[in-house]
Amino acid sequence: MKIQDILVAIVVAFIWGFNFVVIELGLDSFPPLLFSALRFVFSAFPAILFIQKGSVSLRWIVSIGLVLGVVMFSLLFVGMKIGMPAGLSSLVLQIQSVFTLILSSFLLRDTPTAFQKLGISIAFGGIFILVFDSIGEGRSSLAGLCIVIAAGLAWAVSNILMKKAGKINMFHLVIQMSLIPPLPLFFLSSFFEDGQIETIANISLTGVFAIFYTSIVSTVLAFGFWGKLLSRYSPNVVAPFSLLVPVFGMLSSWVVLGESFNNWEWIASLCIFAGLLVIVAPPRMC
Repeated sequence: MKIQDILVAIVVAFIWGFNFVVIELGLDSFPPLLFSALRFVFSAFPAILFIQKGSVSLRWIVSIGLVLGVVMFSLLFVGMKIGMPAGLSSLVLQIQSVFTLILSSFLLRDTPTAFQKLGISIAFGGIFILVFDSIGEGRSSLAGLCIVIAAGLAWAVSNILMKKAGKINMFHLVIQMSLIPPLPLFFLSSFFEDGQIETIANISLTGVFAIFYTSIVSTVLAFGFWGKLLSRYSPNVVAPFSLLVPVFGMLSSWVVLGESFNNWEWIASLCIFAGLLVIVAPPRMC
C-alpha cells in the first residue's frame, strides 16, 4: 500500500475506535433506540441524494438494513447503556470476526483453517474470562456484555448477507441501507422508551456532536474512505487495519472517559486481540 493510503486506513480505524467513546457520550443525552434511529436518519440524508439508484439490489438493502442497522446497533447501544464500558465494547464487538467464520463454515461451506480454528479458540477464551470476571467482580454489566456479544453475532449475520450479495459498492450499501432502520427504531423507541420529544427539544451540544460524529464522520466519511481502499487493494490487505479499531477504542476511552481495566480484563483483552490477529493473518503466515 502507498504511504498515504496506509495513513487513511489508520485514520479510519481511529474514527471507528473513537466512535465508541462518542456513543458513550451520546447515551448520556438520548435513550439508546432513539439515538440509533437519529444516527441513521442523518447517515442517510443528505448522502442518499448523491447515490445512484439501483446500484444495490433492494432485497440486500432491506435485509442488511434490518440485521445490521436495527438489530446490531440496537443491541450495541442498549448493551453500552446498561453498563458495558466503551473500551471493552470496541474490543468485544470484534467477536463478529469469529462468528463470521463459524457461520461461513455452516452456511457457505467455507471451512476455517486449522490456524483460524486456533484463533477462534483463543478469542472465545478471552470472552469466557470476561464473563467470569463480570460475575465475580461486577465491574461491568454481565447483561451488557452478553448483549454486546449478541450484537457481534448480528454483525456476523450481516457479513454473511454481504457475502451472498456478491460484489457490491460498500459505501453505496451503507448509505442506502441507512434508510431502513429509522422507522423500526422509532417504533421500538416509542414502545420501550419515553421522553423522546423532550429529549430532542432540549438536545445538548454533546448530543448534537454525538449524532454528527456517529452519522456523518463514522458512517458517511469513514465508510467512504474504507470503500475507496477496498476498490484499490485486496480485502486481505485492507482488513487487518480493522484490528486497530479496538486499540484506538480502548486508548480513547482511557484518555477521554478515564476507563481502567483490571488484570483479568487485560488478560481477556489480550486473548481476544491475539485470537483476532491469528484469524486475519494472511494464509502465507499460517
